[in-house]
Amino acid sequence: MTAIGAQAQQLLAHRRPKKSFFEALIRSLIILCVAIAVVLSSISICDGRWLFTRGQLFGLWHFCTVSNDSVLKCVTDLRLAQVEGLSVGVIPIRSMVSFAVVVAIFGLELLMVSQVCDDANARRKWAMGSVLILVSFLLSATGVLSFSILVKDHLTFTGFTLTYWCEFVAAFLFFLNGISGLHINSLTHLRNGVGKI
Repeated sequence: MTAIGAQAQQLLAHRRPKKSFFEALIRSLIILCVAIAVVLSSISICDGRWLFTRGQLFGLWHFCTVSNDSVLKCVTDLRLAQVEGLSVGVIPIRSMVSFAVVVAIFGLELLMVSQVCDDANARRKWAMGSVLILVSFLLSATGVLSFSILVKDHLTFTGFTLTYWCEFVAAFLFFLNGISGLHINSLTHLRNGVGKI
């Protein structure tokens, strides 16, 4: 056997078995849902106004009040909200939810690369991407929960704004897709292992 033939044999040996249509569809849906979660979380963080109650709007970046003539007056000094610990507490919350988006983008990139580059490390890239998505869930969920605890005296279920629910849904999608990504990876690994025996 020539050297070129030996290299071709080695390359063929390292190729993964072809994915079924169903597996490719599920992986594509996971990637799509993670991308949607990243967009929702980004919108939520950029707007940052998460709770409206009693004519006051609490957020990550601003505190706003609504005057009698329905004019919204916003300030960046959160001490004016007169909520204990809010001005200091939102700093780590901002950091957590912002870092969650950054980690999710890297996770999404690994998920996409694992599908485009069909090499021996594709399975590992997918698993690492799924783990990063789960880390995004932990950061995002901690930020959402911490904000709710900070403004607990002003909480009403109907007071949460659309951008708060965007972050909540994004955290849920991060969890769902991170777990699903790890699960489908383990299922396909088991199937491929059984196929080799």
